[in-house]
Amino acid sequence: MALHVMEEASRCLGCKKPRCREGCPIHTNIPEVIRLLKENRLNEAGWMLFENNPLTTVCALVCNHENQCEGHCVRGIKDVPVHFSVIESYISSIYANQMVQGPAPSNGRKAAVIGAGPAGITIAIILARYGYQMTIFDSRDKIGGVLRYGIPDFRLPDSVLDDLAYRHLELKGIRFRPNTYIGSAITIDDLFRDGFQSVFVGAGLWKPRKLNIRGESLGHVTYAINYLASPAAFRLGERIMVIGTGNSAMDCARTAIRHGAKYVSCVNLTDTITASQYESSYARLEGVDFIYNKCTVEIREDGVILADSRVEEDGRIAPIPGTEKLYPCTGVIIAVSQGAESNLVKTTKDIDTGKTGLLTVDEDGHTSRPGVFAAGDAASGARTVVEAVANSKRVAEAMHQYMQSLPMPKTTDYPDAPTVETVDAAAQAEQVL
Repeated sequence: MALHVMEEASRCLGCKKPRCREGCPIHTNIPEVIRLLKENRLNEAGWMLFENNPLTTVCALVCNHENQCEGHCVRGIKDVPVHFSVIESYISSIYANQMVQGPAPSNGRKAAVIGAGPAGITIAIILARYGYQMTIFDSRDKIGGVLRYGIPDFRLPDSVLDDLAYRHLELKGIRFRPNTYIGSAITIDDLFRDGFQSVFVGAGLWKPRKLNIRGESLGHVTYAINYLASPAAFRLGERIMVIGTGNSAMDCARTAIRHGAKYVSCVNLTDTITASQYESSYARLEGVDFIYNKCTVEIREDGVILADSRVEEDGRIAPIPGTEKLYPCTGVIIAVSQGAESNLVKTTKDIDTGKTGLLTVDEDGHTSRPGVFAAGDAASGARTVVEAVANSKRVAEAMHQYMQSLPMPKTTDYPDAPTVETVDAAAQAEQVL
């Protein structure tokens, strides 16, 4: 592994105007990282990666490298690009084991993060570096959001996220409150009441987008976001049809094969697959079949009715009457994107959303309510992990500036808390015994 990494690093030309860096949404200084590695300064290279991107161990595995850093590599014009993903994965995974630094000195202020996905984790880590007391709230039992519950383990092992939770959250004193849905028993108003000076909303897109066709509620049908969260819970049989050809659809198809499916097909409205070439090529390699230019008309107990598709004058893709055929299958996974949940917005005053339910924000993540910020899927819709990190870095700085403009709270817990006597109940109990 190490030899392969060094061989790959030696292929880097060290361009003065690195196209790879420009192709990276978070502008990782790739030539400098590679130079440090080649000079046997691995820890310095690792520090540079994590300082720029707290989720570098994740991005090394799940980024769309073919369209970003590697897709812009000058070597790729006439040859094979430098595979920085391999280099980044090696450096970040080795250096992560060296990260044992504790929390920064407290600055007396605290902020809340709603959602433990890539955006929320990034915000919490960056603000913790400034000394803010951070608490992350999430409706699930572990951190990761879509990283853990929407990406298969064979692409992103849970161990990577578990290590991230330890190195970045536990060691830095970031609190995590699991199984807590903000917008139900606890609201954003409650967070401000309890002394949080700023709130970041990074809730993901967990509401499946429906096809709105007959048969969608049948027992052998599910949605991609639900299936990927717990594939072992579903019994979809050996012949599965996936509606959609995005990256999530590829994840579903490949996961289904790993859970016993013998035949898996993906249906697409057009003749163009929306997933990355990397992901679709692996799906083909593993035996996934593709059905092009078909509209899904109806789901039945014994299969799915598909019809030939055509583009209407208004740009919509519609089925051609009279071309309907039944495609037998034992299970159906609908993978046509997700939308935003609305409970959080409904329970929060003065916070605006667009027509699709996404939060309305400016370029620095300010929502219409002072002190409430948002980024990631909750504000921009589904994006890549590295894009979420890049946007969250900018929003974290805006939150920092906002909180620094506020007066210091009277106490670190409750701004209006009265002075009370502290009682050691445990000591009193020992005296009684």
